[in-house]
Order: sequence, then structure tokens, then C-alpha cells
Amino acid sequence: MSILQQPFYNRPTLQVARDLLGKKLVRRLDGCDLSGIIVETEAYLGRTDSACHAHRGRTQRNDVMFGPPGCAYVYFTYGMHYLLNLVTEEKDVPCAVLLRALFPVAGIDRMLARRKRGGKELTNGPAKLCQALAIDKSFNGWDLTRGKQLWVEEGLVLAPGAILTTPRIGIDYAAPEDRAAPWRFLATLSHFSASLE
Repeated sequence: MSILQQPFYNRPTLQVARDLLGKKLVRRLDGCDLSGIIVETEAYLGRTDSACHAHRGRTQRNDVMFGPPGCAYVYFTYGMHYLLNLVTEEKDVPCAVLLRALFPVAGIDRMLARRKRGGKELTNGPAKLCQALAIDKSFNGWDLTRGKQLWVEEGLVLAPGAILTTPRIGIDYAAPEDRAAPWRFLATLSHFSASLE
């Protein structure tokens, strides 16, 4: 097990978002590891990015984004869903990467029990993967480099041709140039897309 450490996250956010593809997200729950390969991410670039929570400055909600790299930023949205972001770049530079989809690897039965549905619906969305892996607001500010309860470790090495970039989705409130920015990254390997499209 090779857990990603702070230097991995303390880099330009777009680079981290791309490099997270193929890495493994692990949630240890009651002695059992639930995990999946990261196959979709979105980058959020701090104060200059109108789609980013930190665009208008520091608040109680986004405070974790201003902290050290390698921490989890978990927020609640639409009154029902948790979303997991990984804080990037140096302290006080509020950037993060949203994890949007996983290819399930271990603990799938437990994920199914939590999600009540399987197949492509198991972890093919940011809220779905949080529900499947029991990730909630208690992980907001969590140090992912410690290797306890929730972390990211090395996984697959993807060839550059296996990565697709597109504009981010669900950010209609953002400025046109930020809506059009190609800051969503997807692994295009056929066995991933068959399960997660």
C-alpha cells in the first residue's frame, strides 16, 4: 500500500486532477476496505474560478479549502448529498479536485447494501460514491495522508491517450469562460466506461 502524501497534492490543481485518474480511493469501515479506482475528476481553481466555492473568499463552509493540501473537503448539497473533494496546492490557495466517479474494486457487497442499486449506478457520480463508501461531513478536513479510515493510494498507471478532458458539468452559475474550461478529466479505458457511463 503506497498512500499518496502531501507533495502529490501540493501541485497545480489541473495536474493533480489528471494524475488522480487510476489512483485508488479507500474507505476502511468496520475493519473492511471499500475501494474503487478513480475514473472521473473535476478541478476547481480557487479565487479566479467562478465555479469554485472559494471564488468569493473564505467562509465557514469552504474553510478547509484554505488549509493544507491532502485534506478532504466534504460538503452537503441539495439537502441530501455529500460530495468529496481533495484539497490541492499550498495552504491559503483554495483549490480542490472533486471526485466524480469510481470503478468499484473491493467491498462491493457493502457498497450495494448502502446504495440499494448496482451496475453502473453504484459509484458513477460524486454523491453516489460518497453514499457507497459511507463518506459524510465527519470527513471534512480529514488528513488523507494518514492512511486511516479514508485515503488515496497508488493504483493503475494510465497512458496519456486513456484520458479525456471536457468542460465541467452542473456549473451553470459560473462565468462562460469557466463553464467552457476543459477541467473535467475522465479515464476512457473500455472496461471502465462499460461500467460507469
